[in-house]
Amino acid sequence: MAITAAMVKELRERTGAGMMECKKALTETNGDMEAAIDLMRKSGAAKADKKAGRVAAEGRVVIAMSDDAKRAAVVEVNSETDFAAKDSNFVAFADEVGALALANNVPDVEALIALTEASRTALVAKIGENVQVRRLVWVDAGAGQLASYQHGAKIGVVVSMAGGEDEMGKHIAMHIAASRPACVDESGVPADLVQRERDIQIDIAMQSGKPREIAEKMVVGRMKKFLGEITLLGQPFVMNPDQSVGDLLSSKGASVTGFVRLEVGEGIEKKQENFADEVAAQAAAAGK
Repeated sequence: MAITAAMVKELRERTGAGMMECKKALTETNGDMEAAIDLMRKSGAAKADKKAGRVAAEGRVVIAMSDDAKRAAVVEVNSETDFAAKDSNFVAFADEVGALALANNVPDVEALIALTEASRTALVAKIGENVQVRRLVWVDAGAGQLASYQHGAKIGVVVSMAGGEDEMGKHIAMHIAASRPACVDESGVPADLVQRERDIQIDIAMQSGKPREIAEKMVVGRMKKFLGEITLLGQPFVMNPDQSVGDLLSSKGASVTGFVRLEVGEGIEKKQENFADEVAAQAAAAGK
């Protein structure tokens, strides 16, 4: 497979490694980005996987919750610029999208797009930017209740909890907004993700000269740390890092049954403009 400059650039952004190291890793893995990252982690060439949900698009996340706090619709509406995202017309449209989703029990984002298309088209004509209704996620409380938190307009979190006080629910939602857990507990971590990390850690330990049986014992602690970092219950609570979220919930007789965290632009790549280069290019064009 041909290794393109764009592939090398992406790997550099995700690992912080040098261009030649990235090209070599991609060549050895026949262009497989994830395999190249694993290879570089094993060799120590990767500094970090820095891509992690790179935010590119602008817009707003809106949470529309039922009066009894038993069900919530979390929606993401995108604009091209942050300026447009703060426009009162855009804000009103985003709020309308959330309210319509909740009021009509809209099943999925495709149905929500159809329901709001006329309003969206009118808004595009008014503000002069492309506007998209991108995501709709439902959260149900079950036998418990919902708590929510919004960090500005760009991050929205809804937590489903059993037991505990309303204030604690908000604090847990704030923690999720800040710490980005992948799931509630270890049972929610995909088995292939656990195995992938374990294989990487064993390989790293063996490269230090340890026999495989010793390396396998060494990674037990590392895997515990890894799972603690990516699961809500294992993470240190942001308001009291000496206590894990799991321990906090247990002390209050509460539990988290699920959560949703949406951040504007997750997974959307946006061209990064260099302002100085843009001005220079315009000046050069003007001088011709």
